[in-house]
Amino acid sequence: MNTSPIYDLVIIGGGPAGMMAGLIASQNTKLKIAMIDRNKTFGRKLLLTGKGRCNITHHEFDFKKMINNYNQGGKFLYSGFSQFGVKETLDFFKQRGLNLKVERGNRYFPSEGDSHDIVNFFETKLKENNVVFIKSSNVVKINAKNKKIYSIELSDDRIIQGKNFIIATGGKSYPITGSNGSIFNVLKRLGHNITPLTPALVPLTTQTEWIKKLSGLALKNVTLKIKGTKQSIFGEMLLTHFGLSGPIVLNISNDIVKRLEQGKVIVSLDLKPALTEQELNLRLQKDFEKYRNHDFKNSLKDLLPLNLIEPVLDLSKINVHKKVHQVTKEERANLAKLLKNIEVEINGHLGFETAIVTSGGIDLKEVDQKTMKSKIISNLYFAGEILDIDGKTGGYNLQMCWTTGYLAGKNFI
Repeated sequence: MNTSPIYDLVIIGGGPAGMMAGLIASQNTKLKIAMIDRNKTFGRKLLLTGKGRCNITHHEFDFKKMINNYNQGGKFLYSGFSQFGVKETLDFFKQRGLNLKVERGNRYFPSEGDSHDIVNFFETKLKENNVVFIKSSNVVKINAKNKKIYSIELSDDRIIQGKNFIIATGGKSYPITGSNGSIFNVLKRLGHNITPLTPALVPLTTQTEWIKKLSGLALKNVTLKIKGTKQSIFGEMLLTHFGLSGPIVLNISNDIVKRLEQGKVIVSLDLKPALTEQELNLRLQKDFEKYRNHDFKNSLKDLLPLNLIEPVLDLSKINVHKKVHQVTKEERANLAKLLKNIEVEINGHLGFETAIVTSGGIDLKEVDQKTMKSKIISNLYFAGEILDIDGKTGGYNLQMCWTTGYLAGKNFI
């Protein structure tokens, strides 16, 4: 095996958290720093964010409100956001010539270019600061003594020696990008506890045929609820050939995935959340008056997307050829109830292969929230998705990476 010189800092993982940590640490150009990634290029997963445009962060400067957008681990970020939150992130990029703009949903994107430009930006800056790149190689063993790491062994038979180490290898989501979770077993052997790993921000599957037939239909301004709970979420969802996707589905999927371990999960779709059941009934009454001499099947075109009318007709169990003026009050009331509560059984999800992030990871009790330093290993720091933190869609997960990467890069010595 080839043994390296002793680096002041070795960063394992070239994603957003690792690159941020490397750039912050390498501002001290006297330090010898190496960055390792199993891919040929850094930022493989970053290239996928925001549909390739890189949703860098979310427009929320109040970090006390920001932490509420994480399914778990939000409170852990309180100190980090007070040091390097959204404002500091925007300033960081702007000061280095990379301007951002706010778009729909209060999400920040590069004013020009896409995620490739963000990755190129980091690689260029890291090279300027003399960071050594070690690509196409992954860690197979970490050597430690007396709760301190002294070297790591790579898959290409190299031994990398270091005084300090930052691990930013991500979770298990999108394994094709390199974050396959293999590092967790290595960290267990060092004494770290790993909380259960499950897919988060993941599309959901169902056997409900009418949903599959409407693949590609986007439903805006609807509410999705988990039956038997108080959990509900408002926004946009997408019907697919396998089930449900889109922002509100992804954001509620974390809880559904965990509930699926106990058995089937029923979700309730409210197509008209702005109206109460009584108000919707009155709206139907007006539409029925307008179309009173038409067949029932032709009476809902003012209320619903055309593609959605047929499944609603089927679910209503009202004779589609019945004249509208013959529809009874009870049938109309039941239709209003149905539109507020269409039940769909969720039978699974698409797994880590398509999950945007991972729920679970390094137990936060074992990490100093102010510095990202391990409480188990004296010269080890963590950053990014490897931590037991996951947030909603909209830039929250990348902001977590920028913040924890900044803290690790700033505090490693």
